[in-house]
Amino acid sequence: MGFTPLAGTRAPVRVWTDPYAIEPQAAKQLRNIGALPWVQGVAVMPDVHFGKGATVGSVIAMRQAVSPAAVGVDIGCGMSAVRTSLTAADLPDDLAGLRSAIEATIPVGFAQRKDSVDTRRIRGLEQAGWDDFWGRFASLDRRVVQLETRAQRQIGTLGGGNHFIEVCLEQGGADEGRVWLMLHSGSRNIGKELAERHIGVARGLPHNADLPDRDLAVFLAGTPEMDAYRRDLWWAQEYARRNRAVMLALLCGVVREHFPQVGYDEPISCHHNYVSEESYDGVDVLVTRKGAIRAGRGDLGIIPGSMGTGSYIVRGRGNTDAYCSASHGAGRRMSRGQAKRTFSTEDLAAQTAGVECRKDAGVVDEIPGAYKDITEVMAQQEDLVEVVAHLKQVVCVKG
Repeated sequence: MGFTPLAGTRAPVRVWTDPYAIEPQAAKQLRNIGALPWVQGVAVMPDVHFGKGATVGSVIAMRQAVSPAAVGVDIGCGMSAVRTSLTAADLPDDLAGLRSAIEATIPVGFAQRKDSVDTRRIRGLEQAGWDDFWGRFASLDRRVVQLETRAQRQIGTLGGGNHFIEVCLEQGGADEGRVWLMLHSGSRNIGKELAERHIGVARGLPHNADLPDRDLAVFLAGTPEMDAYRRDLWWAQEYARRNRAVMLALLCGVVREHFPQVGYDEPISCHHNYVSEESYDGVDVLVTRKGAIRAGRGDLGIIPGSMGTGSYIVRGRGNTDAYCSASHGAGRRMSRGQAKRTFSTEDLAAQTAGVECRKDAGVVDEIPGAYKDITEVMAQQEDLVEVVAHLKQVVCVKG
């Protein structure tokens, strides 16, 4: 498809969807971002929608600055997936038992563990670096140090909202029916606490006094505030990565108990709320991806739809106009409140037919109808990624 420039901005804002289809609130946010003096450019993904401070589905390249709201409060949120040796023929007709076993092993929603998980006892989990990782906790923002026990108990837990665990079947091609495992989660409460504290600090800095939106407050390179944020940010991104790794290893263990013959390929993992140091056209920038994945040439990524529409494994094309990025999913087309007012549990059951999942009022806000059409989103970013595999879920565990 290629991009369309968004008119009326100082820095280039390139849009991978119809600019006129972007909700007015989100378009205003994008123009506010494009007006910031530190911004090199913005790439807007086809799943773009209104967010706090910065739009979800935006990739922002800044020179010597970073906006914590342009990362989001779930620092390091992202996806992990692994292809198994199983096929659809190996699965039973009734998948309720498998779903129950997953929910019994991995706490979901607000649930956390009674004690920290013993990572040394998890088969298939990378053991390197755990002691050093937790050893750095004491150096984080002093206001969150008392949350260490909670952070330890939430490693290997899913959370709620749009976080999920799925068992999927590959659609079409030579591997039709191949079973994949997939999950979506982030840095849990500790990432949120760190983000909110740093956003508050940024708002109070003098250079942010005249911004068009206080939530776009930035930290500047060479300042103690920037150093503190980046220290906590890197740790939270690593926490999110390790959280997903623990869950994926536990998920693989559950499946192995049900199907002892199972084998696993190398896992795929990608953040979609994070910061990265990158360089474009000889300019070093800090790239924030809020609701976007890195799609450098050859990079493998995961783009989910909704709990009834399936997902895609993709390979990046390295499109530098988009700062080597792609969408992180289908993107919401209506708020959670609007979804609850619009749809019923009967609608949810109809739209998730054939999927073993919750179909109660507690997840109506996650109904597929509340999201954009993932096939349209994928069509709008054919110059950003190529599809490796199209997956359709048969089990979906929600928080």
